[in-house]
Amino acid sequence: MQKTSAAAFIESILEFSEFGTPPHLEPFEWEVAGRKGTTMKATNEYWTSRQRQAHSLHEISYRACYKPQLPQFFIERLSEPGDAVYDPFMGRGTTQMEAFLLGRKPVGNDINPLSQVLLAPRLSPPSLEDIEQRLYSLNLNEPKETNSELLAFYHPDTLKEIIALKEYFLERERQGTLDSIDAWIRMVAINRLSGHSTGFFSVYTLPPNQAVSVKRQLKINETRNQEPEYKEIRPRILKKSKSLLKDWNSNDSQHKHASLLTNEDARNVSEITTSSVQLVVTSPPFLDIVDYQADNWLRCWFIGINSSEIKISQLKNVEDWEKTMTAVLKDLKRIVKPDGYIAFEVGEVRNGAVLLEENVVHCGIRAGLEPIIILINAQEFTKTANAWGVDNKTKGTNTNRIVVFHKA
Repeated sequence: MQKTSAAAFIESILEFSEFGTPPHLEPFEWEVAGRKGTTMKATNEYWTSRQRQAHSLHEISYRACYKPQLPQFFIERLSEPGDAVYDPFMGRGTTQMEAFLLGRKPVGNDINPLSQVLLAPRLSPPSLEDIEQRLYSLNLNEPKETNSELLAFYHPDTLKEIIALKEYFLERERQGTLDSIDAWIRMVAINRLSGHSTGFFSVYTLPPNQAVSVKRQLKINETRNQEPEYKEIRPRILKKSKSLLKDWNSNDSQHKHASLLTNEDARNVSEITTSSVQLVVTSPPFLDIVDYQADNWLRCWFIGINSSEIKISQLKNVEDWEKTMTAVLKDLKRIVKPDGYIAFEVGEVRNGAVLLEENVVHCGIRAGLEPIIILINAQEFTKTANAWGVDNKTKGTNTNRIVVFHKA
């Protein structure tokens, strides 16, 4: 699919009926920064989990991440092969991974160093044979660290293996010898630290996109009358690696564009040059809905950092959130090329009492951008929400709400 003009893109959204129904259209009238205007809201099903199976390399869990079909929708329509595609809040790297798979240059940033650790290895996957050989060459029997609190999650012998693996990676990183195979194994191990099935290292806990507190896990153990059993970590890492690599073909020529991943405040990402990106697809923290610091404490422990020291925005006040997002959008305007685009996604918050897409429009206008359409994708009930006991028909985030800006 070739990149379309702004006018053609708007027309395609207003007439979209690929899944059988036309969009519901509603004008949003705004007045901000001395300007007045109207931007159309178009609600429809624009992508769906049934539309196509996402590539296996996406299957790394992360809190509040969107489906790969979202960035795919915009990447295919608003960029061309070889273009740079950027996300300043990359999380697990869904936008960058989809850009990579579609032959674009992945550019990403996140203030949490964990994001790079989760994404970079998947942009340069090693072979399964190399992973297995490295795994079984490691001595995981002699860790130095002791951490008795973690016995709430792990059998003592499992914990020894986890700590030994952690210490191996930290030492390789200190020496500057951590290679792509090490990075891959570390990424997969992070994804196996805690979860609700036998494929994870831990005893049964909440879904795998966060880690509960030690106190909470002890309560879960008591309620379920469970004790951590020994789980060997090597075969679990190998099994997950095989699953991640099942769709991967290293000989595919379109996966040849070098990535750029940074670790800065999204309001001023100095390592990314001016007018260097064709398209941004991003989703910022929705006020204080998700506590990324608390959710990622165990994963951050594994890579040797304290999640509580990471300066992730937790903004309860809408005015403060607008101020921060305006600063982010000003930097995005700098980074995006003339005639480039920004697709800025937010979800429903506070039971629909706050329509953040309207706040995003205000922020973009203050940043000097032109809002050309507000696209609202109506999602179906999700498996993840069901696991949390949340019915997306009545609660939680049940729509993607994307403001598309154009840089003239």
